[in-house]
Amino acid sequence: MSSRVTLPGAQELFRQTGAKPLESGEAMASGRVRHDEKITVYVSSDELIALEDARLALRKAGISVDRGRIVRAAIARALADLDENGANAEIVARLGT
Repeated sequence: MSSRVTLPGAQELFRQTGAKPLESGEAMASGRVRHDEKITVYVSSDELIALEDARLALRKAGISVDRGRIVRAAIARALADLDENGANAEIVARLGT
């Protein structure tokens, strides 16, 4: 019997998990995949705390995600709503004022 520890290979560590649908008929959030593009978003202290609170609430519910995944899911939901409802989408109401 060998006393060597067996570690996972690179393929297991860096596997793509694929996109998962947010809800039936909605756009797909990109999930845990390597992203080639990056944006910087500035938020207020209150928004950052709310985002962190959401992350912790999801963790309590057994869903371990980072803030980036929450933001990407929110973007996917907003874009799906815009695509489906056009001028009546929530994002139009929020940004149109």
